[in-house]
Amino acid sequence: MTGKERMLKALRFEEPDRPPHWEAMFELEQEAFGLRFPDRKSWAGCSPSEKQTKIAICMEVYERIVERYHWDALAVYWPWGDPDGVAAAKATFGEDLLIGGMVGMSVWSIESINDWVQFSTDLYDNPAVLHEEAERRCLDAFERSDRLLEAGADFIFLPNDVAFNAGPFVSPAVFAELVTPYLKREVAHIREQGAIAMIHTDGMIRPVLDQLVSVNAHLLHSIDPMAGMDIAEVKRLTQGKLALMGNVQCSLLQDGPREKIRESARYCLEHASPGGGYVFATSNTIFPGMPLENYEYMLEVFREFVEEERHSD
Repeated sequence: MTGKERMLKALRFEEPDRPPHWEAMFELEQEAFGLRFPDRKSWAGCSPSEKQTKIAICMEVYERIVERYHWDALAVYWPWGDPDGVAAAKATFGEDLLIGGMVGMSVWSIESINDWVQFSTDLYDNPAVLHEEAERRCLDAFERSDRLLEAGADFIFLPNDVAFNAGPFVSPAVFAELVTPYLKREVAHIREQGAIAMIHTDGMIRPVLDQLVSVNAHLLHSIDPMAGMDIAEVKRLTQGKLALMGNVQCSLLQDGPREKIRESARYCLEHASPGGGYVFATSNTIFPGMPLENYEYMLEVFREFVEEERHSD
């Protein structure tokens, strides 16, 4: 079974030969392979030939990641949101992987607010201004998604952090007016073109989980345990409606101990993988500074689980 086949089966809430695995980002390429992605600031203003050289470096890193860690999908994160990067990934991996691109800051979210005082003032005194900006972002997301899909993307990954550890960045009532309708339109636009829509947020999203389910995306990442999100509960509420990805606790991958990494990984696999609809991953990304050996240990636990399941059939 190819990674793409494995992903598609899981997204249909069927059980593949094993749960799929990939990460939204992997930024330990130096530690793992002695390679470096081109600096994220170096893309602007580079010539077409320089850009192709940088993309080729990215593809070499991605190939190493996929080969060593057996990823089943890839959301091209360098170059960020670039159709040329997606086209190169499709040429590199063909139909072996599910390939996608990033379209971030597509709705009002924590990372898109520069002036919280002004945002709060507008929320009560001039909400029309916020809706005008939400509409602009939505239409911009349509255009960016279209370019990635024309380049061959199988899915669009929409990262918008809409919650802190204590809860959503606005009340559920405001969320229903300012975020959900626009996110729903973006997902519908992606679906209308026969592609897969994936949404991401960190934080405690339980108060707006029903709204996130209602946008009709295919998959939700990251089910943040550091914010108190219990994947067993979320799975019970979303099974058959919204696939899940993540929940292995990143703070444990940062600091350990190994026993807790094992406990977190096993909890995800045992509670979320039955019945399909689950992609094994961390609760955020493989970020700089995380000990590489902790991510690799998480995958060791994953392989043990897969072998146990095979022997129990």
